[in-house]
Amino acid sequence: MIRMHDLLHDLKSNLVLEHDEDDLLLRGYLTAAIDYAESYQHREPEYYDVHAMSAATRQAVLLLASHFYESRDGSTAGFFGDGVEAGRNVWKTVNALLDMGKEWVV
Repeated sequence: MIRMHDLLHDLKSNLVLEHDEDDLLLRGYLTAAIDYAESYQHREPEYYDVHAMSAATRQAVLLLASHFYESRDGSTAGFFGDGVEAGRNVWKTVNALLDMGKEWVV
């Protein structure tokens, strides 16, 4: 089950943010990252509203939301640096983490 307050706190720690001015924006990025995780893992919408996230899924959500925030101007910068490969590296890492909790469907 999602505790948005806890995720927001962890996201802000990851981003080294001490102010509350971007909380609404950050909540939106967290929601988008959770939606992505549920879709990628073949879970029904709002799955994590009632089920706990694994540590790997939680890390993927935080990484993706951090990337959204750091790259909100449309660049590929963020934690992986600036360059063509930067955006791809984020998604490769997020997807690798999410694969651990994926509901494999044939």
